[in-house]
Amino acid sequence: MFSSPRTVVFLGVAALGLVCSPGYAEQTIKATMLTNAIQLDASDVKAGKVTFEVSNAPNTGMTHEFVVLKTDLAADKLPVKNGQVSESQFKKMGEVEDIDPGKSKRLTLMLAPGRYAVICNRPGHYSMGLHTSLLVTP
Repeated sequence: MFSSPRTVVFLGVAALGLVCSPGYAEQTIKATMLTNAIQLDASDVKAGKVTFEVSNAPNTGMTHEFVVLKTDLAADKLPVKNGQVSESQFKKMGEVEDIDPGKSKRLTLMLAPGRYAVICNRPGHYSMGLHTSLLVTP
């Protein structure tokens, strides 16, 4: 089938490179939900598997959610209607709901390069400042 042993070795090495190539990075971002802000310990990451460790600060007195939207709009410029961002206008990457004060949840997503808005979309929370930006680079 192959004309020389060199061809077989070359194809084997090429296949091994494709299988062993890391391709995407794996990263973890710590996110803290406050009364009037979302704090990320990194504002940019490499494309790939990203795990968000989301904590609702114990003194907020409110339940939050953590939503990741792909958008070129600035995180503080999303359209709001009846106290909430219309998530259907954006590519929703994922979310965790019902994070009570003092509690934590995890969210793992595969993120492509681009700009993202991270928001709490419980009624009124976005307008209180619960939003931030995330840049995903190649």
